Amino acid sequence: MKIHEYQAKEILRRYGVKVQDGRVVEKREDIGSAYDSLGGVVAIKAQIHAGGRGKGIVYDGEDPKTSNKVLEGGVKIAKSREEAIEYGSKILGNYLVTHQTGGKGKQVLKIYLEKGTQIAREFYVSILHDRSINKPIIMASSEGGMEIEEVAAKFPEKIVKLPIEPAIGMMPWQAREILYRLNVPDETIKTGVPFLLNLWKVYDQEDASLVEINPLVLSTENELVALDCKFSYDDNALFRHPEAKQLRDLTEEDPLEIKASEYNLNYVRLDGEVGCMVNGAGLAMATMDLIKHAGSFPANFLDVGGGANPTTVANGFRIILSDPNVKAIFINIFGGIVQCDRVANGIVQAAREVQIQVPLVVRLKGTNADLAAKILAESQLPIIVADEMEDAAQKIREVLKKH
Repeated sequence: MKIHEYQAKEILRRYGVKVQDGRVVEKREDIGSAYDSLGGVVAIKAQIHAGGRGKGIVYDGEDPKTSNKVLEGGVKIAKSREEAIEYGSKILGNYLVTHQTGGKGKQVLKIYLEKGTQIAREFYVSILHDRSINKPIIMASSEGGMEIEEVAAKFPEKIVKLPIEPAIGMMPWQAREILYRLNVPDETIKTGVPFLLNLWKVYDQEDASLVEINPLVLSTENELVALDCKFSYDDNALFRHPEAKQLRDLTEEDPLEIKASEYNLNYVRLDGEVGCMVNGAGLAMATMDLIKHAGSFPANFLDVGGGANPTTVANGFRIILSDPNVKAIFINIFGGIVQCDRVANGIVQAAREVQIQVPLVVRLKGTNADLAAKILAESQLPIIVADEMEDAAQKIREVLKKH
């Protein structure tokens, strides 16, 4: 679960990680008083769940093609009360488009006014889980302020990674090594070590899946400050943090994704026209590749998990068909733990219950696949059964040609 920057910084502050003072504003008439409580140079930051805010563009409508450009950048520096009100008023309530928001962008319902920092240097640091070694790692770079993917592509030698043993946590020597590799001044090492150790505590004790500070800045007083923060809770551990539910901002999430979460379905909405129902992330990737190979684009990623039954399949149909862009549905299930005949019965029951009005292509492989094919064939429903992946691609291609 993602949270906003201002919420993440409250968590950092609680653990002793240095952040600047700031104020959250939801109404334009409150911008002036928020600035007055900070004074001096203030950063005005759009609060949306997407990166690249500083390079984004603010529009006065949700469709950039038919809207007016209001401002370049969703992060601005104000040196006076008047500038703060001007920038804040242009950002708040309007739509910010960045490379991570998609074409229509996101409406900015909150802005964060943060006291300015005299910056000497910028770095990058994050703590996340590395699946290749099944351990957390701390990753740092001297190239702060840039997208880390861009740094990895252009300057891979400037990225430092250290694995962390979960049982003992980050050690002081590891924090010192990171700081030495970032070439911070000697006097910063003394305060920088507890800074990074506290950042580890945030990741570990809050059950985060990601804590990213970009940029991590060295102030002109040689002090490390978290100038930005991306923080995501590990959804599997949210039951240990009931207080975190209050931090969830449903306005930042797609309504269909919210509905899917109520059914315990993993659903991600995309821009295509073929609804995908699968079990497992790997098969989902292959299915989306297959749809693109067939000449179309997936409308979603919907994972029914390993326990597909009539209820989960019916709920999956309802979610997929709620997207008006869906012109066909492709079900691609591998019966490992789940038996294909059980899934087939679920598909038949759910298809009758939901009244599907678009073509339905089904591929079931694995345990009891032959019995599943017989159930689908005898259902007398207009279900197009595919055998192998190539066969499925051909049938999807034919369906798309007709619609």
